[in-house]
Amino acid sequence: MTPYDFKNPDVRRRRFRPIPVRMLVPNVITLLAICAGLTAIRLSIEGRMTLAVYAIVFAAALDGIDGRVARLIKGQSKFGAELDSLADFVNFGVAPGLMLYFWQLHELGNAGWIAAMVFAISMCLRLARFNATLDDPNKPAFAANFFTGVPAPAGAITVMLPIYAAFLDLGRWPAALTAGYTLLIAFLMVSRLPVFSGKSMRMRVPPELVLPAFVAVIFFIALVISYPWYVLSIGTVLYLLCLPLGYKSYRDQARAMEAAASSGAEVSSPPSAPTLANLSEPPHDDDDRPGRLH
Repeated sequence: MTPYDFKNPDVRRRRFRPIPVRMLVPNVITLLAICAGLTAIRLSIEGRMTLAVYAIVFAAALDGIDGRVARLIKGQSKFGAELDSLADFVNFGVAPGLMLYFWQLHELGNAGWIAAMVFAISMCLRLARFNATLDDPNKPAFAANFFTGVPAPAGAITVMLPIYAAFLDLGRWPAALTAGYTLLIAFLMVSRLPVFSGKSMRMRVPPELVLPAFVAVIFFIALVISYPWYVLSIGTVLYLLCLPLGYKSYRDQARAMEAAASSGAEVSSPPSAPTLANLSEPPHDDDDRPGRLH
């Protein structure tokens, strides 16, 4: 009998258990986001840059809800986590880089391509670092409220600021300035800059604020639909201006934790160690010891 003789009743074939539908829903949302990112690349090649930007914004919205949906319906899985990282690299690294290259960076030739490529690679490195440090036991408790570097969706939205400015009839940035700005966002993604994540914010709404919350959400959606480039431009500028606030908050909490640790530690002095003289002299009684010879 060989190890692969499945006709033998003693050999049991491995069977996979049926997968619940709740495990598939978050992955379907992630795959829809990948479709949006790939479609954005196609639209940018065809010169339909407006629709391409809409596709990236749609992918960012899907990325923001797939994880929450997974936690809500208890559909988290290792497969879903890996798929989400690959989707982020395509949607927020490759797609925006190629969009900027097809839109303006190609005017710089190889230099423009290098800027787009560095942005995509920085996104890949940022995601790899996030996955590697996700379960770091040495991370302080308050650090869970901060990202290390600009997160992937925010990096994709902010790097397209030159496109928003052009759609607002503010004039096209010089190609060199667009390349420099792209490299700046790439640096912010791979940097150690603490960025507020918002995970500690309470998601519960008081009963008296439910209706105003509905009105605020509808008003914001109406603004995005009616004035997309104003909303994206103002949001990008405000986000970049708020980055120092996240760094200050992180440093303040780190110093407070260090101060609490130093004040709460009890310094106890160890017992005095025996000296060499004490060790060399055995215990004795002066009355029983014979006198020294002179």
